[in-house]
Amino acid sequence: MSDSDPSPVMAPVIFSRATSSVRPRDTEVVDVDFLVIGSGLAGIYSALQATRHGECLLITKARLQVSNSAWAQGGIAAALDADDDPAQHVSDTLRAGRGLCKGSAVEVLAREGPSRIEEMLELGVPFVLDEEGRPVLGLEGGHGRRRIVHADGGATGQAVVKALLPRLAAAPGLRVWEGARAAALLVDGSACRGALVEREGGWSRVRARATILATGGACGLYARTTNPPTATGDGIALAYLAGAMVADMEFVQFHPTAFALGRPAFLLSEALRGEGAELWNTAGERFMPRYDAEGELAPRDVVSRAVTAEMAATGADHVQLRLDRVPPAALAHFSQLFDTLRSRGFDPQKQPIPVAPAAHFLMGGVKVDLDGRTSLPGLLACGEVACTGVHGANRLASNSLLECLVFGYRAAVTAADRSPSGAALPDAVPVPYLGPEDRHALGEQMFTDAGIVRDGGRLQSLDAYLDTLPASMERTVAGLITAGARARTESRGAHFRADYPREDDGLRCHFVACAGRPLQAEVWE
Repeated sequence: MSDSDPSPVMAPVIFSRATSSVRPRDTEVVDVDFLVIGSGLAGIYSALQATRHGECLLITKARLQVSNSAWAQGGIAAALDADDDPAQHVSDTLRAGRGLCKGSAVEVLAREGPSRIEEMLELGVPFVLDEEGRPVLGLEGGHGRRRIVHADGGATGQAVVKALLPRLAAAPGLRVWEGARAAALLVDGSACRGALVEREGGWSRVRARATILATGGACGLYARTTNPPTATGDGIALAYLAGAMVADMEFVQFHPTAFALGRPAFLLSEALRGEGAELWNTAGERFMPRYDAEGELAPRDVVSRAVTAEMAATGADHVQLRLDRVPPAALAHFSQLFDTLRSRGFDPQKQPIPVAPAAHFLMGGVKVDLDGRTSLPGLLACGEVACTGVHGANRLASNSLLECLVFGYRAAVTAADRSPSGAALPDAVPVPYLGPEDRHALGEQMFTDAGIVRDGGRLQSLDAYLDTLPASMERTVAGLITAGARARTESRGAHFRADYPREDDGLRCHFVACAGRPLQAEVWE
């Protein structure tokens, strides 16, 4: 703990003050075997797997096509090449995670990853293939081998989601509710029995023998982000308020090369740097070799802080990504990305691209085991909403979509083993959202006080600001991020504190939050 803040850091305890309990007479009751909340790759894929074992309802507060997965421009990492193997993938992931990865989770990710990629090929995902029909493999920062598969001109996430949606529509026993939000989990004191869902101006209480959270991350809380505005950490708030454990919330990854003009920002894939793109400051200097021997292919936390430092030194609000040394054949793989840039008035083959960091990925989330189980029976989680420990303090590039596939599959298999429950459904208190004005102000405050560089004073100020906000999904998640960042009085991976700029071996642990208790430090092997 900081000398200036000796008291135990409490996880926020936030309950809805705005809405009364919704009672059975106010709602319809819907019974299903499995309820999947969220429609990114983890949600879609786990729902497809769950339908093999029973009736499934998938709900999404937006449309099926709107998710972090659909916006993902990177690729999917897997040890597919002859000179690669899962052990090397494990090694690279552990190195990026700065000593906080859960080894068993990383082993599962790397070992099962190639099988999930093969399944995606069988399902028709249009990965870029060579003349012999094998995936063309790219290189990204932190990887010691070429192991990144891509599709559709660099828009890999969109291509994967697009390929799976027809399968979703055709799956027997699967229903989809778009424009439906989970407002609370239904908990009878010992287990999750489903969720209270708001849709079409009314309420439904959905009873399920297993509920799978796949709501994505929370970087939409930040003013500058690569995430869609729907990425507000709803699943984390719902699980926490229902009594489930949440971990590693201080670790928010900022992507170093997001287009610097306009919001939301869209990222310039790390694969561009893998093919030779360089970062220059506005004074005309290539700077990354001064910060790390790996240059532009250093881990994301290193590159993001270097970009931030160069922006401060030059007084500019961006640096430049230059493509002069990228071979023309490699540039052809990023056609969709370049089309987007041209639509914004930039010719990426003739002009340096202005880039700056943006909030991109949350390493923390609802604490789960290797099969997706949370600490609350009946509730599972997968994808970015979950914290398996696989990413540690800093996610290795292109491990996120792979995580959705590997652990989405496991969560669905685990859900299928859960016995049906005839328990009566309890009442629930819906958790509201912030209004637009508060939401905007929170985003600016989060980017300033819980951004790439933090310190104890700014985090305390952020805590005080959060106390002025009404109870809400956003306030709950922002409070969890702030609590973790205050507790971690060191710098590790994506979490950097100017007042504690070095790693502390005594803090090689995970901070776990549970409502009503101080944060607990745990060591995961």
